[in-house]
Amino acid sequence: MSTPLLQPRHGLPKVAENEEQFAEVIQKLAMGDGPIAIDAERASGYRYSQRAYLIQIYRRGGGLHLIDPIGLKNSKLWDEFNNQFSSYEWVIHASTQDIPCLIEVGLKPAILFDTELGARIAGCERVGLGALAESLLELTLAKEHSAVDWSIRPLRPEWITYAALDVDILLDIRDKVEHLLSEQKKLKWAQQDFVSILKNYQDYEFSDLPKPDRWRRTSGMHKVKDRLTMTIVRDLWLSRDELARKIDLAPGRVLSDEAIVDLAIKRPDNLEAVAKLIGWRTRLEAAPFNVWLKILTQSIQTPLDQQPLLRVASQSLPPIKIWKEKNPLGYARLTHARAALVELSKTIQIPTENLVTPELIRKICWQEPPASSSDYESFIQSELTKLGARSWQIDQVSPLIAPALGQIEPLVVVEASEPEAAPEE
Repeated sequence: MSTPLLQPRHGLPKVAENEEQFAEVIQKLAMGDGPIAIDAERASGYRYSQRAYLIQIYRRGGGLHLIDPIGLKNSKLWDEFNNQFSSYEWVIHASTQDIPCLIEVGLKPAILFDTELGARIAGCERVGLGALAESLLELTLAKEHSAVDWSIRPLRPEWITYAALDVDILLDIRDKVEHLLSEQKKLKWAQQDFVSILKNYQDYEFSDLPKPDRWRRTSGMHKVKDRLTMTIVRDLWLSRDELARKIDLAPGRVLSDEAIVDLAIKRPDNLEAVAKLIGWRTRLEAAPFNVWLKILTQSIQTPLDQQPLLRVASQSLPPIKIWKEKNPLGYARLTHARAALVELSKTIQIPTENLVTPELIRKICWQEPPASSSDYESFIQSELTKLGARSWQIDQVSPLIAPALGQIEPLVVVEASEPEAAPEE
């Protein structure tokens, strides 16, 4: 029976909002010892940026602290924090979500323990922070404030309590997860994964600019049947993104994807029609209907040779469903490889996507294997190494999937969607 945890066990501090208060936080943390638990709250879905609007830190003997990073932008104290604590382990739950916004303010972990990823490797069925608190600590956390707008000031007291609870228990969860990993002789595997995460962010530079062609992922693009309509979607999407970034509002609140696609398809030719079509699908009090009408009108005049192609060449492998036709031997190899990975996943109690990234196995199976079966395992080891797999993954999966490379008939399987990478929550 889980016990509800309603208040932080280590006290609820005031939020540090200036350099003097932050310096005091650093002094108190320095009095503690061991790992440091860190969490961050963003305003996803409300703001354009993914910056941290609150940072929570706890260390045994050093206390629990809440920091408002908005008033501390470009502070040299972030460097002081790194200098003081970079030699200690930083404990973060689902670290790939928080590391970018921590780097943006100036926090740079050098030693990581990711409780979410560690719990996956340890075979925990549910790996959310609340679920781990229940299963490992027999504590229940309230999660009703997980999706609030953390950019609002002043922060509401109940939100602050919720945020503090996340780090209040994080070191205890870390210890339980480490114990499970040690019992199962998987601790070194997890540590390799933690190092890999930090390596991926070694040269990371924070940017809020969208990736090229991000507009192609606009919801509802399946309705777009011609290049001119696609041109309008692109131009409206880029205009919306520029405005959203300027006013720091989530793009979907500036103008929904659905409205963009409707505008591109129906092409209203006056302000009243544009406003009526958009309707409630903008959260702006004074929406720039005239700007969107102007962009729509200009886009319609785009010459054909300047319109984007409906389809662009992909550098990735084709979908599994067409492998049977395009590469039947590759498909046969893949079905056997995936079946072997499923069995290994059950045996060592690690999700298949954490055993090895599925895309890596697809890349290996798509290729023509070596002529001799005696070379299969070394071929797999070499390819996985080049593709960035960890040594523990290579050791586990290479001998298991090597026989799959010699298969010429596929297993009869029910095709299902396969995750590209380990989920983060």
